[in-house]
Amino acid sequence: MKLILFDIDGTLVDCGGQARTAFGTALHAVFGETGPIDEYDFSGKTDTRIIVDLMTAAGRSRDEVLAVLPRLKDEYLDTLDRGLVRERMRVLPGIAPLLEHLAVRDDVVLALLTGNFERGARIKLSRDDLNRYFGFGSFGDDVFDRNDLPPIALERALQATQRRFHPDETMIVGDSVLDVACARAHGIACLAVATGRTSRAELEAVKPMWLVDDLADSLEHPAFS
Repeated sequence: MKLILFDIDGTLVDCGGQARTAFGTALHAVFGETGPIDEYDFSGKTDTRIIVDLMTAAGRSRDEVLAVLPRLKDEYLDTLDRGLVRERMRVLPGIAPLLEHLAVRDDVVLALLTGNFERGARIKLSRDDLNRYFGFGSFGDDVFDRNDLPPIALERALQATQRRFHPDETMIVGDSVLDVACARAHGIACLAVATGRTSRAELEAVKPMWLVDDLADSLEHPAFS
């Protein structure tokens, strides 16, 4: 059995910048400013970290930001749900056939490992009916640091399947250097895919177990064998 943990943004889907816009709207509604959002790299960060990074960069204290995090979270998620337009999104190359193939295998369990708040993750995946492939996962609600997500995913896999997956039975699929670092921190193999904002050269520099330009020919890739 193999547990395959997928990132969302830049790995499964591209939201066309709409999530960044929703963050900006929410930050402005709560704080009256957005911080350096246009220059900030969201790749691989948890939603909580994104909020804290942007607002501390704008001069707010961490405690001040965390105190209003529930309100800001609700503002962001409501804005995202109202405004996320399917026509400005795309499912990334190879994802649809890959998920269809993996979903019917009895030796594979699919789950999410993402910095998105869970509701945000589900909103993004709902636009192309991708939630049906992922019964559980670990999310940005759970932790500040992405490296803390894998143990949560493994525990939820045990709860969902009654089987304990070990790191050598697990794989993370992601598009950022933080995905690779997260996997390495727990002895988990990582398939890095250069479909997000991180270049192939940047991904290559951190030496994931596998690196591909996209998942268009993924059915033949040894990582999914």
